[in-house]
Amino acid sequence: MFITVSNYSWIIIIVTVLLSALAFSNNDLINRFILWPKYMDSPAEYYRFLSSGFIHADVNHLLFNMLTFYFFGKQVETQFYQIGKHDMFLVLYLGAIILSSMPAFYKNRHNAYFRSLGASGGVSAVLFSFIYATPWSTIYVWFLPVPAIIAGVGYIAYSAYMGKQNSDNIGHDAHLWGSIFGLVFTFFFDPSHGSDFLIQLMHPQFRF
Repeated sequence: MFITVSNYSWIIIIVTVLLSALAFSNNDLINRFILWPKYMDSPAEYYRFLSSGFIHADVNHLLFNMLTFYFFGKQVETQFYQIGKHDMFLVLYLGAIILSSMPAFYKNRHNAYFRSLGASGGVSAVLFSFIYATPWSTIYVWFLPVPAIIAGVGYIAYSAYMGKQNSDNIGHDAHLWGSIFGLVFTFFFDPSHGSDFLIQLMHPQFRF
């Protein structure tokens, strides 16, 4: 089979960068791809749950998501490859984009002005799949080394809080539900079904 351990990650990055770059100067493309509940009143428009994850608001938004995905995606893809579930990496990412968009959609289904875009739900799922596999690895948060599990708990708490506040233009609901999806999905397909995760949690290793 042509697809190998690192190809899905690169394909996702390339497609996302190309579509986002096109959308920066093409409002028609944005309007066709973006999550926009106003137009999603029939199954014909439900493709937006997925397509909205392949466009971004600006270069900084795109770079942040794709750099995060690059650093963690290749490791998570390798994890799925090693347990013989390589194709599930693609399902993890695409499924997270779709499912993490749904809470915001239902919350704003009567708000004609609400629109959402970006790969944050998929990226969050990949990040938390990584945390599930290596909870005591080091993640750098604003250049500070933090154990992955602690960073993850803080990330979920912050996303849940800010999602309720609804005080900015960041998709905190997508972050929250993408993270949860990543944990649940990986638990389901991991042959140890959580036992390795629990063993690691009980044996902290700070690798600063």
